[in-house]
Amino acid sequence: MKLTVVIPCRNEAPYIEECLDAIYDSEISSEIEMSVFVVDGMSDDDTREKIEELKSKYSTLHLVDNEKQLTPFAFNLGIYAGGKVDYVQIVGARHIISKNYLSECIGHLQRDPEIWCVGGRIQNEYLNETGEIISIAMGTAFGMGLGNFRTLTKSGFTDTVTSPMYPYWVFEKIGFFDETLIRNQDDDFNFRVEQAGGQVYYEHDISLKYYVRGNFSGLRRQFFQYGYWKVFVNRKHKAVTTLRQLVPPAFVVYSTLLPFLVFLNPLVFLIGAIPMMIYLLMLIYFSSSEAKKIAQFPQLISTYLILHYYYGAGYLKGILEFLILRKNPSDRQKRMSR
Repeated sequence: MKLTVVIPCRNEAPYIEECLDAIYDSEISSEIEMSVFVVDGMSDDDTREKIEELKSKYSTLHLVDNEKQLTPFAFNLGIYAGGKVDYVQIVGARHIISKNYLSECIGHLQRDPEIWCVGGRIQNEYLNETGEIISIAMGTAFGMGLGNFRTLTKSGFTDTVTSPMYPYWVFEKIGFFDETLIRNQDDDFNFRVEQAGGQVYYEHDISLKYYVRGNFSGLRRQFFQYGYWKVFVNRKHKAVTTLRQLVPPAFVVYSTLLPFLVFLNPLVFLIGAIPMMIYLLMLIYFSSSEAKKIAQFPQLISTYLILHYYYGAGYLKGILEFLILRKNPSDRQKRMSR
């Protein structure tokens, strides 16, 4: 049995060694032949040097160049490099998988033919105070939405997972990752899985540590891009892939128009302000309940606002460009946020 592990990577020197050590420390059957391909987007830090050093430690570790420096190209280059195998596992360079991650994923795919994709639970980690705040916010249903894989509390079917494993035949059946999608390429692929009759499974008993970004500027750009590219995926499939994605853009429109109601009719404004009051109360409640110290309270408020408003704003820009003006993605939004 052959397993290919693909790691898309660029400038991840602080994390790549721990990521690789965890993969090679996995508890997997001796019958499994595992090859690991780090697909590097021409890193200009010490990432490539660290990988070259680790190749002497791990004989099945390979470095693949990704001159495009974009994630979907990394996914496909790694899969191509591994050739035809039994299973393909994708692991982010900042993801540290648990010892049972690979074996449990393979087990699910072998036992249940309905499952075409499986992934596990995220444990957010951080390296600075900003990262801690972002980690807290992204670990709540209020921050990320009900049904989001980051906030699920039990195993079951879902619409997408992180660090997924697929049987190789899935790629033969539905194709590889869409290289026109700079963001949301995993959402797109898993939607295609479901459209073709497969299921995506979330296993709560396997986990991975994820080192979240440690700056707000990157977070703002990340979530703006998530919203923006989600609309492009919808246009591609001529369908809204999930209903929860509509909440942030609807709220941005609502909160923008709400102040104008006061000039039309004060009573209508007061009635119309009820959802805003509920949102603000929830914002205060979740920020206060999740804060570990007083200083984190205002930071959590601003982080939740970033998650909601920047996703919503990106989504609205996507509607304008992709659905109304029928444009292709702008060059600016093709640049990654890291």
